[in-house]
Amino acid sequence: MSTRRLRVILEGGCTYDIRIGHGLLANLALQVREVSQATRAVVITDSEVGPLYLNDVKAGLQLAGFEVFDLSLPAGEESKSVVVAAELWDALALLGIGRDGVIIALGGGVVGDIAGFVAATYMRGIDFIQVPTTLLAMVDSSIGGKNGINLAGGKNLVGTFRQPSYVAADLVTLATLPDSEWDNGFAEIAKSAIIEGKDFTQWLLDNTDSLLAHSEDTVQQAIVRSLSFKAYVVAHDEQEKGLRECLNYGHTFAHALEAVAGYGKVSHGRAVAEGMRFAARLAVEAIGVSEQFVKLQDDLLDGLGLMPIREAYSADKLFEKMFSDKKVRDSKLRFVLATKPGEWQAVVVDPDLIKIYLILWEQARI
Repeated sequence: MSTRRLRVILEGGCTYDIRIGHGLLANLALQVREVSQATRAVVITDSEVGPLYLNDVKAGLQLAGFEVFDLSLPAGEESKSVVVAAELWDALALLGIGRDGVIIALGGGVVGDIAGFVAATYMRGIDFIQVPTTLLAMVDSSIGGKNGINLAGGKNLVGTFRQPSYVAADLVTLATLPDSEWDNGFAEIAKSAIIEGKDFTQWLLDNTDSLLAHSEDTVQQAIVRSLSFKAYVVAHDEQEKGLRECLNYGHTFAHALEAVAGYGKVSHGRAVAEGMRFAARLAVEAIGVSEQFVKLQDDLLDGLGLMPIREAYSADKLFEKMFSDKKVRDSKLRFVLATKPGEWQAVVVDPDLIKIYLILWEQARI
């Protein structure tokens, strides 16, 4: 399998490479040398990923002449917090890390989000490398520069835009993923396909069996297609002032569900898939989307093993959490709604209609 390379080119002039393939961890230090003038490297990882890959990454960096440190977090969404961010800032300061430092995020989306946030805010910004080790992080959070931490009021309510200098997606790391993490990635790939267009959607429908079998060639193609689409979106709207809103498809419901269930109780991918189902049904009433599209999307999600969630959660609590969403403007909740593959709208939806559909969703699970 050959390594695939994509380049993100932002309107402001910032550019960086993404590589997807095998052996990228072994060559990571050389790539870091190419994109950063740093002499000191801090690898931020978690308690699950660290034991698998940290020693090899550190050894490679040391051979390349970096002074290397590592900081490990408890695995899980709870690490995306103000408390953990402050601990990391303090740790960097105690290590004497200055602008001669580079932070390397080795892990999934949580590690990438908190490490990116810390890199963006420590000393007003130091270099940052993404090394995603989950399918979800590879196809979504590792590129685009959005990072953040959670508050009691909602997910990702504090954050910045800070683009990485380089992204290395080594497919070897996928071999250790549990099924639940594959589901997370499949959900974001499905979201990307629906928003990108009919060709990607049809390709995904045609290749669900191969993806479920974890065929390396098919998985690499899915990652490349998802990242190519996201790179195009980010290049034209880095700070989510218009086009980039499309990437939030399924996320308004998903973020509310994650918060109400308790972070970590419902995985992000499962929540996004449920959010896509909810948005499609809401769109039938809100903007006249066809039932045919609802069925097509259901078939896609079902085919990927992303079946509807059966647990019931309070419609009132979900409604309340939705109004903490970043897409609320002037106390009006805007939903990203797909009309068919490749077409979408960001629309203000009548709160009473949202509440009706949330009640229907809850009642169907009681």
